[in-house]
Amino acid sequence: MASPEKTVRALIVDDESPMRDQLRARLHDVWPELVIAAEASNGIEAVSMADLHKPDIIFLDIRMPGQSGIEAARHLYNRCHIVFVTAYDQYAVDAFEQGAMDYLLKPVTADRLQMTCTRLRAQLESAPADIGEQLQQLTQLLQRGEAKKPEYLRWIQAQVGNSLRMISTREILFFQSDEKYTVVQTAQAEMLIRKTLKELADELDPDEFWRIHRSTLVRVDAIAEVTRDERGRQMLKVKGFPTALEVSRNHANLFQQM
Repeated sequence: MASPEKTVRALIVDDESPMRDQLRARLHDVWPELVIAAEASNGIEAVSMADLHKPDIIFLDIRMPGQSGIEAARHLYNRCHIVFVTAYDQYAVDAFEQGAMDYLLKPVTADRLQMTCTRLRAQLESAPADIGEQLQQLTQLLQRGEAKKPEYLRWIQAQVGNSLRMISTREILFFQSDEKYTVVQTAQAEMLIRKTLKELADELDPDEFWRIHRSTLVRVDAIAEVTRDERGRQMLKVKGFPTALEVSRNHANLFQQM
């Protein structure tokens, strides 16, 4: 591990380039002396870059193609400090919060990142001998949490012009897809994302979002009322949205009393 006199080097790992850019910029603001030695877009690249650049810290996403952050952490836990940075809430968040490492939920605020960097500086100065064992224990807690409790998507990344916006699922009224895009509808705006409705249905909490049509997912607590039109179709009214959404016959059982 690094000593106080040594330049501290970090590796940023995320499959979304805008997210790497955002984290790099915020790290520069809260820790200007930190050197970003390299970046990677998946777990395989992370291990390779760690071998090459020998970073003191790795900021590591979890859900990535090729090899996940959890899998990469198994190879890296005894080499450096690892901070998980993810859009997914986990059973092990509290454990990471209490341990030597840290676990950040996207979007990462400047205050929260400042807290993390303060902890990391203290760890680097003290250089505890058992830091690898601590991270291994925390990683095992995370893996057990994944096995016991499904991880659900809590943030949606949507491209808006040249910037990437992080949208909490609590803000979303509904998702609606056509053949090419999926619309993310909030009370304030409509945005397009690349994820398919099937992918979203698999990743979102089924208690938070219901599928009412093959092309529509609705946040349950955004439902205002369900009525029938002149043709006998169930039509769903969403809070803060003027147009009613159709409930297909295949999903009519969600509202059996209608």
